[in-house]
Amino acid sequence: MSQISQLSYIDIAIVVVYLAVSVGVGCWFVFRSRSPEGFTAASGKLGGILVGFSIFGTYVSSISYIAYPGKSFVSDWNGFVFSLSVPFAAWVAVRWFVPYYRNIGAISAYHNLETRFGAWARVYATFCYMLTQVARMGAVMFLLALPLRELLGWDIPTVVIVLGLLTTFYSMIGGIEGVIWTDAIQSIVLIAGAVICVILIPLSMPEGPKQLFNLAIENNKFSLGSYSLTTLAKPTFLVVFIYGIVINLQNFGIDQNYVQRYLTAKSDYEAKKSVWFGALLFLPVSAFFFFIGTALFSFYHAQPDLLPREVWDQIDAGKGDIIFPYYIVHQLPSGLTGLLIAAIMAAAMSTISASINGSATLTLTDFYKRFWRPNASSREQMLVLYGSSLFWGLLGMGCALAMMKVSGVLDAWWALSGFFSGGMLGVFLLGFLSRRPKNAAAIGGVIVGLMIIVWMTLSHPFFKTETFSILPESLESRFCDLLATVFGTAAILIVGFGITYLFALIGKSDKSKHQIKESK
Repeated sequence: MSQISQLSYIDIAIVVVYLAVSVGVGCWFVFRSRSPEGFTAASGKLGGILVGFSIFGTYVSSISYIAYPGKSFVSDWNGFVFSLSVPFAAWVAVRWFVPYYRNIGAISAYHNLETRFGAWARVYATFCYMLTQVARMGAVMFLLALPLRELLGWDIPTVVIVLGLLTTFYSMIGGIEGVIWTDAIQSIVLIAGAVICVILIPLSMPEGPKQLFNLAIENNKFSLGSYSLTTLAKPTFLVVFIYGIVINLQNFGIDQNYVQRYLTAKSDYEAKKSVWFGALLFLPVSAFFFFIGTALFSFYHAQPDLLPREVWDQIDAGKGDIIFPYYIVHQLPSGLTGLLIAAIMAAAMSTISASINGSATLTLTDFYKRFWRPNASSREQMLVLYGSSLFWGLLGMGCALAMMKVSGVLDAWWALSGFFSGGMLGVFLLGFLSRRPKNAAAIGGVIVGLMIIVWMTLSHPFFKTETFSILPESLESRFCDLLATVFGTAAILIVGFGITYLFALIGKSDKSKHQIKESK
């Protein structure tokens, strides 16, 4: 019997209404998105709170909604340390990044890299961004498919294709303004779903909420990780916090999804407000997700018979991503099941739409207009935006299908994002912090940084099997996998400034020799 028969009419109605509203709102702005500026920047007329909801929605995806509870269920709150770094990165963004991009005024986050270092730097950063977004869309769509597979009885490919096409459609039709408005609605829905679970699970414990906390504390489930300052081989508090700082600086500083939103705000003040609103909203909501995983740990360990043996086997194999979808499908009362499914859809569709719009925008600005048709007509540009939106949506669906063989999607996403981001932040900071570094310094830094990132990433378990490993064990990195992006970024800065300093010394030496020669 199909799983859909388990759904009440109210659950079905909630899911259908949510999908209709999301697609409808996204398409509503088709008349405001018929120009390239309207499609990519909403003509710079949106308010800070609205844009802030969109930034929050970009942060919170089904990666957060499914993988965060799965992570805290099988381990602890170590991953929450990443969230603690967000306000620090937001402060830097408000102080320097937002004014920087709004003064430049270019819709591409990577336009100024060409001004500083040449076309190669712009192409490199754009290419890295696009690969990162494909990996992110894949992880998000796959995690969205898990509860829908349980609920609707559809297989994962069907869920990925149906939801992927719906999101691609309204992203393609409504442009960035449609994306931002749907982000705001979706953010409210996903927050409501998380809050309901935070309240409901403790009240569902056999002996009351106190039992939940007792079981969690006994099993050290609230731990933020080791506080050791001497080890870099494990995800200690310090390692995850440093990783979070670098990744969040990368998000706010050079991620097209965020930079594009700065330019949709109607003033500098509203743009800064959007950053603070999105960042500070993410902090407590991410804590809700980790608490849900911990609460489910206590809930099912107090009542182990509620989970069938095959689910326990998957959890023992490290597939904690399954636990929250299972709870939604089998433990929530009628009505709330539909709301939570809608919330997970909201989290996923918000992120996917942002990635599609950002990738389409860069396809136009950084490739088509830059290298092929700089004087393309408005109609021609819109055709490129529509076509590339469809292309990136389909590519994200393909990546989601490839995720079916991955055991821990959050770990896989962190590994892939670190690999594909390729030290973009290092190149940006090299040009942002000083006007002295030249093209050779940036190229040298990127080469060294990429070598470190590739080496550390290929040492990750994600790239190994029981019978095959790309690197021999003796050559594998002994550092924590999360530090790949950190070390890569640091290497780009150190090598870049080092080469600049050497060139300066050589220049001074040549100048001194010339002056001595003239004096003689």
